Amino acid sequence: MEQTPQTLPRGSWTFSNETNAEIRRAAATGIYDIRGGGAKRRVPHFDDLLFLGASISRYPLEGYREKCETSVVLGARFAKKPIELKIPITIAGMSFGSLSGPAKEALGRGATMAGTSTTTGDGGMTEEERGHSRTLVYQYLPSRYGMNPDDLRRADAIEIVIGQGAKPGGGGMLLGQKITERVAGMRDLPVGIDQRSACRHPDWTGPDDLEIKILELREITGWEKPIYVKIGGARPYYDTALAVKAGADVVVLDGMQGGTAATQDVFIEHVGQPTLACIRPAVQALQDLGMHRQVQLIVSGGIRTGADVAKALALGADAVSIGTAALVALGDNDPKWEAEYQKLGTTAGAYDDWHEGRDPAGITTQDPELMKRFDPIDAGRRLRNYLSVLTLECQTIARACGKSHVHNLEPEDLCALTIEAAAMAQVPLAGTNWIPGRNGL
Repeated sequence: MEQTPQTLPRGSWTFSNETNAEIRRAAATGIYDIRGGGAKRRVPHFDDLLFLGASISRYPLEGYREKCETSVVLGARFAKKPIELKIPITIAGMSFGSLSGPAKEALGRGATMAGTSTTTGDGGMTEEERGHSRTLVYQYLPSRYGMNPDDLRRADAIEIVIGQGAKPGGGGMLLGQKITERVAGMRDLPVGIDQRSACRHPDWTGPDDLEIKILELREITGWEKPIYVKIGGARPYYDTALAVKAGADVVVLDGMQGGTAATQDVFIEHVGQPTLACIRPAVQALQDLGMHRQVQLIVSGGIRTGADVAKALALGADAVSIGTAALVALGDNDPKWEAEYQKLGTTAGAYDDWHEGRDPAGITTQDPELMKRFDPIDAGRRLRNYLSVLTLECQTIARACGKSHVHNLEPEDLCALTIEAAAMAQVPLAGTNWIPGRNGL
């Protein structure tokens, strides 16, 4: 009998082809899957929010005649030399080792041309990045790889990494094929041996010890450098409050859409919270302590467009940070390398095996031949262009809402398309005045 659409066999949503393939892979190898990138599942995100542009009740700004400022100052709470940026978009920490030296140079070039900062990541400070970065944030991680007091003093700010959005509670990985002599020398590791970073700092066990560590870092740097504390999106209210009480100048909050160079797939997809769910609790913690805008909040994890930037600022952030988007701007996952991505068993736009060190674009590799394909000067220009577009888009939205500074955007300028997004962002569901969860409703 001829089958009709109604009688065709159906696959299982629970046991999909992808799920079954992963079960077979695990059964054949006995090894959990490792990959880079952030969560690939669909979770509530900035796309689920809309701005309420000005009309009669609010008056828009004229784009070509009225200014909309974008500058931001980070770290003025205690630091003698706070960070002054032209735009509220920074470059997140991505390590040398995970990235090539030329890629780190390109990040520094692009950030400097755009008037913003870049961040070292795990593994220490490279001369490529320090030499081309006007403003460089030095990450102080549990691994302590590459850490030395001289580089702390050479940096413009210090970011203590407690957690990362893709893996809150977990450490990083760097496989042996990416640990060259230079990487090994900077990290004090044997060449070619897999490395797993610690998941917690070795010299403290809680927030009281964090306060002591922040004071140590301030003494080392003469109280000049702003001290950031980076937390993964797990318990943002309490972690933000504790970071502030420990003395942080800036809190960096990373949601689960934030990327990583390599960790377990099960970690990326099943630990942490969406970025959208993390912002309002963190802001509430700052407000409850009377420190909102005095301690700055940087949000990261899935920022792609100027609209994302504007929405994060409207929800209470002072700035955002980009990682994956910056790599794409440099040329990662470029379709021009499609044939080579296919040889690796993937495709442009889906390549996430950064830990294997075979990136055709020459960005997430230590292979000298692959790195020759990458031009840090041209890539730096592309990053600058991308940052400029993000800024212009954010300004366009702010003007449409009648704001003369992007920091004047506020939750009142937003509505949500879904109940989930309305509850997470604590803004009304579109067409209503209902905020789910308010007053027990």
